Amino acid sequence: MAGEGTGDRRPLASRNTRWAQGLARRMTALSVTPNQISQASMVMAALAGGSFWLSGQEDSELRILFLILAALFCQLRLLCNLLDGMVAVEGGKGEPDGPFWNEFPDRIADILIFAGVGYGIATPGLGWAAAAFAVLTAYVRELGRATGNPSDFGGPMAKQHRMATITAAALLSILEVLWNGGTWVLTVALWIVAVGAAVTALRRGLNLIRQLKAKH
Repeated sequence: MAGEGTGDRRPLASRNTRWAQGLARRMTALSVTPNQISQASMVMAALAGGSFWLSGQEDSELRILFLILAALFCQLRLLCNLLDGMVAVEGGKGEPDGPFWNEFPDRIADILIFAGVGYGIATPGLGWAAAAFAVLTAYVRELGRATGNPSDFGGPMAKQHRMATITAAALLSILEVLWNGGTWVLTVALWIVAVGAAVTALRRGLNLIRQLKAKH
């Protein structure tokens, strides 16, 4: 969460792990800025989305390789999302334009990844639907902050849940490729993300309405 020195932050258990704190300290000691880490997350997302797309264009062996790469880049995107905030807040390297780079890359990343999955399984509309609802969850959260309420990071399909779902689907798809070469696993995963993100946006919206009414 680049540039956020104050305010609420997404609760992440991984932030308190030794490996994350050690890696954040190393990154803080370098000339790397939190904004650059946030920008790198978009590169990871583009590589993930591209890998998902290419996995639908190739034969079994190359398809498996691209699915592995897609899963890896999804997790590297999350790693960037973890480290940018730690370097900015714990490392004290927050920047004036940090709030922009905190949010903008995440929205681009969701679009690149889920649209890439959709094109890879020849169902682009479903991919774009998952991307749109993913962006909507963040919009409602930021609308809450803009109206003076705490950020609502609740699920059932917040960012970490979306990435866990699509990463697991990429790895399970390897077994599907070996079995019958289908794309059912990724199709089901996109439906889960799309519906789950829609429910998440609705739930956050209803919570926000209650909070706004409680102030009057």
